[in-house]
Amino acid sequence: MSNIPRDIKMGNHVVLEEGVTIGKNVVIGHNTVILKGSNIGNNVEIGSNCVLGIQPSGNQRMRKINESSKQLIIKNGTRIGHGVSIYLGSIISQNVFIGDQASIRENVSVGEETVIGRSAIIELNSTIGTRCTIQTLAYVTGDTTLENNVFIGPCVSMSNDKYMGAKEYILKGPIIKEGAKIGNNASLLPGITIGRGTIVGAGSVVTKNINDYEIIAGVPARRIRS
Repeated sequence: MSNIPRDIKMGNHVVLEEGVTIGKNVVIGHNTVILKGSNIGNNVEIGSNCVLGIQPSGNQRMRKINESSKQLIIKNGTRIGHGVSIYLGSIISQNVFIGDQASIRENVSVGEETVIGRSAIIELNSTIGTRCTIQTLAYVTGDTTLENNVFIGPCVSMSNDKYMGAKEYILKGPIIKEGAKIGNNASLLPGITIGRGTIVGAGSVVTKNINDYEIIAGVPARRIRS
């Protein structure tokens, strides 16, 4: 191990691989594994049974893994719950909260003060802005962009493959503009844009681009009013 300060508080059976960097006043729960390439900032709290710094892998049917980054960066003041998994190549900004059993894949950027709820999944190559809320069991598909102050309700689902693997397609998740709010159990189709300040009603299926500051709902989602 290297760069491990004396004031770190560790539970039982913690594993810190060679090359891990940890800041001051860090707390790590029981049975957590922090793998090489992980850089943990100051005043970070990590729960029990987490695995941080996972090396991405796959098979020949999956897209080629981007190996340009060998680091996981978790910045100051972030709190990570129990049973969380985070992959190499991602950056977690300051004062983020990540709930129990959440999963964050490689090449993900999470902005300051964002909240990621229990068992939420953030897939690869996605960008999450500052002060976003992603609630319990939400699924943020790969190649998605959330701008600042976006709210994603419980069990929201997104997709990035228009043809479900039937033919070649450049994978592209939704783009959700600043201040938009997505109600629980809504489904967002690949490549759509949801405008600034727009509200998507619970259970809606959004199949096309939505303008700024609209209220939409239904299957498929339709404009109710501005």
